[in-house]
Amino acid sequence: MRSIIIERSSRRNPVSTDGRILEGIIAMHRPGSIRKAIPLGVALVLLGAAPASACTRCLRVFADGAVLVGRSMDWVEDPGSEIWVFPRGMRRHGHAGVSSLSWTSRHGSVGVSFYGVATACGINEKGLVANLLYLAESDYGTPVPGRPTLSIGGWAQYVLDSHATVAEAVMDLEREPFTIVAPVLPNGDPAVGHLAISDPTGDSAILEYIDGRLRIHHSRDHRVMTNSPPFDQQLALNAYWRGIGGDVMLPGTIRASDRFVRASFYVDAIPDTLSGTKAIAAIFSVIRNVSAPLGISTPGEPNVASTIWRTIYDQKERVLYFDSATSPTVFWIPLARCEFTTDSAVTKLPLAAGQTYSGDATASLVPAEAFPFLEAPAR
Repeated sequence: MRSIIIERSSRRNPVSTDGRILEGIIAMHRPGSIRKAIPLGVALVLLGAAPASACTRCLRVFADGAVLVGRSMDWVEDPGSEIWVFPRGMRRHGHAGVSSLSWTSRHGSVGVSFYGVATACGINEKGLVANLLYLAESDYGTPVPGRPTLSIGGWAQYVLDSHATVAEAVMDLEREPFTIVAPVLPNGDPAVGHLAISDPTGDSAILEYIDGRLRIHHSRDHRVMTNSPPFDQQLALNAYWRGIGGDVMLPGTIRASDRFVRASFYVDAIPDTLSGTKAIAAIFSVIRNVSAPLGISTPGEPNVASTIWRTIYDQKERVLYFDSATSPTVFWIPLARCEFTTDSAVTKLPLAAGQTYSGDATASLVPAEAFPFLEAPAR
């Protein structure tokens, strides 16, 4: 049986690929400390040695109770994303071989697809939001006899279908009700990622599988997630930069660790007195700050690439805002205008052919057949 690591507070001692190096760096830069051991320049090179990746997620709770989550989707090519409306009562299949998990959706949801085989992010009618981001270090372990399997393409959708709050989702997932199976994507790249979830109270959790072990980081303080290295190491890197101060210097590359630092600084710097459209615009300004311009790519690292689209989720008002990097307009889908009853049809907002919209786009939803999750034969 695999063991689980559950961390419910971000107030921990920093760790990294070499925890002694990072702790030494942080100690050297505390006021009154003796600056010796590893030169800062050398240490920063070591800190930059982790593989770079793409996509960013950030969360902010405002004084009026609004909870907004922004994410960017960075990829080497357009993954043909579209927006889907799924009703309650849908029968789901895990698409991971003969032992595949099956379930019936308890909650309706609106989500964004990835290659038409996965839910990349979404919000359900209870206001729970899930964001799946790339994580090269992911290792889901081997299937356990007697335990169902689930294609990674259905991981985020399972959470949206089944839970109303972060606490409820964590309680379920820490029991490990399934083993994730992750085949290759339609473009030939690995389908590996970690999951961020949040709810209208501002609660947040990060779930990732490292060395075959499920790690759950559960805390309202976990407002930002990017990619490599794993989340505990991202926290350690961010602790170092917070010691320097974002008003003094911020790392500026498109590397995941740099984006984590910038997003953390800027999302905290937004005045919490903002409300309404100004708060939404503020979160867009943060997620655009950590986006990559169109045309950027890194040979051999397909996940280090241009930002294709961005989303903002208003968890209190239950609205999905969508911002395409190839269009100057922003549009949105209010869940209050969607039909989630069990006898309702699945609908989608077509985007894959370059369609664009402005403002409330619910009138452009069309009936569609739900996409199957990425087929992953059980090992």
